[in-house]
Amino acid sequence: MLKVGGASTGGVGEAVAALRRAGSRVVVVHGAGPQISQEMERRGLEVRFVGGRRVTTWEGLAMVREGLEAVNEVVCAAVGPDAVGLAGDEIGLAAECVPELGLVGTPLPSRPPAVLATLAAGLVPVVTPLARGPLNVNADEAASALAIGIGAKRIQFLTDVPGVFHQGELLSTIGAAHAESLIGAGTFDGGIVPKLLAAVHAAQHGLAAEIGVTAVTG
Repeated sequence: MLKVGGASTGGVGEAVAALRRAGSRVVVVHGAGPQISQEMERRGLEVRFVGGRRVTTWEGLAMVREGLEAVNEVVCAAVGPDAVGLAGDEIGLAAECVPELGLVGTPLPSRPPAVLATLAAGLVPVVTPLARGPLNVNADEAASALAIGIGAKRIQFLTDVPGVFHQGELLSTIGAAHAESLIGAGTFDGGIVPKLLAAVHAAQHGLAAEIGVTAVTG
């Protein structure tokens, strides 16, 4: 599983190619955070996050879908002819609604037949983080839940930063319990929080989880 941020699509083609050369089957889940926020601001809509999740109205959901569709095309083009773009809500990604955030969901592990069929055909599913509803889902959380659901062995978070920093030091590894403790203490903020929590969730389910060069262990 490879999770790609909307701001870090530049290296996705190379990352997917390297994993496939090593014999791995690859699923890509991507976000579109910067693109969505830019378009919402352009249209005069409020951009607000709570715990790394975007508060999403019906009007905002249209911007989310547009942004994700645009990034999906970019990622598919970077991956090449084997890429198959899939809309999460159309293929059955599952999530529990978080009403206080609007049309937002907490993803549940799922095994969408379209993802499994694409992998079986030797192709690369490129999935948007929308769930049935439709519900907007944080892309890091969506990637982790999907990885668990399909029984992936590894999840990599491709980001525009080299990894997880703590007290000015780039960490080579961090344990899940330690990461949760630091998050609870408010040590981290911003986009690294949902990314780290998603990696912890995956690691606790037995997956090898990496954020840049930082391995998150169960």
